[in-house]
Amino acid sequence: MKVITADKIIPAALVLVAILGLFALTGGCGEKAHSTAAVQAPDERIPVRTAAVEQKNIALPIHASGMLGSSAEQRLSFKVGGVIRKIMVDEGDIVRPGQLLAVLDKTEIDAQVEQAQLALAKAERDLARVEGLYKDSSTTLEMLQNATTGKAVAKETARIAQFNQQYAEIRATRGGKIIKKLMNEGEITGPGTPVFVLFETGADDWVVKINVSDRDWARLKPGIQARVTMDAYPNVVFSGKVTDLAPAADPASGLYPVEIKVAPQGRRFAPGLFAQVDITPSQARAYVTVPIESIIEGDGKQAFVFVPQEDGESVRRVPVEVAFIEQDRVLIANGLEGVSEVVTSGAPYLNERKKIRIQ
Repeated sequence: MKVITADKIIPAALVLVAILGLFALTGGCGEKAHSTAAVQAPDERIPVRTAAVEQKNIALPIHASGMLGSSAEQRLSFKVGGVIRKIMVDEGDIVRPGQLLAVLDKTEIDAQVEQAQLALAKAERDLARVEGLYKDSSTTLEMLQNATTGKAVAKETARIAQFNQQYAEIRATRGGKIIKKLMNEGEITGPGTPVFVLFETGADDWVVKINVSDRDWARLKPGIQARVTMDAYPNVVFSGKVTDLAPAADPASGLYPVEIKVAPQGRRFAPGLFAQVDITPSQARAYVTVPIESIIEGDGKQAFVFVPQEDGESVRRVPVEVAFIEQDRVLIANGLEGVSEVVTSGAPYLNERKKIRIQ
């Protein structure tokens, strides 16, 4: 029988205690590490800043461009259609009042005049025969009235044909310069189709013709001052004034033509100079304004902003219509009705699936 003494039991107990302590220490460290990892989980919310949406009454300026011309310009055309036989002038030619500029091939027109005159002669013979019969009581009053009416109709038809024959040519209505020749010999033209643009020389009645939207048209009225600049005179600002507002929109563009009278101020003007016009109407309108950094994905007048939701952690992407940019603010024409604030800083990094943290 082997006897275990006390001096051997004590070291073994110490080893056991050390092992148990090591297990306890290892388990405690694991729990502590797990707890620390849970506390330090990354915050995936995107930090953003917001700004209040403001209302502002502004007389928004109107910017447009157009070509310099004159109210004395005339577009000359044939009254009737046909083939252009001869053109007597070219662009840049000076013409005098009444000068012949172009004529149509009158073969068809002359035939129409001859036909109308023959019809008139027949109607006169018919009337004379019926009148004789009526005197002899060989016909009725109705037949006489019909023959009289037939002669009157034939006479007016002949007059129309002679009138059209007269206007199968173009003559200058006033002295001036041919600034555009729009058609050439041999081309077929229709009634009223412009062939020449005549600019009256010596007239100091220069206008810039622009086109504006219906909203801008409603804010304009004759007499409003305008600021006119031209590429031909880059350092000169010409004073202008609204003189004419079209009563209807152009069917092709849907815009309203407006004429701005411009004073030359000692400069030499020519038709066709490119001009830019700035007009500030007196009528103000209420606009919603937001900081310029809140605007994303701008394309012309269309853009988007992010609007924070009630939970404070999500956003909504809202389309807006940009009216004008004024320094660091953007004037919104439509899209932010009922919105009180928008996201500014951090907006480019957002979409509707991401969470935010408002700073």
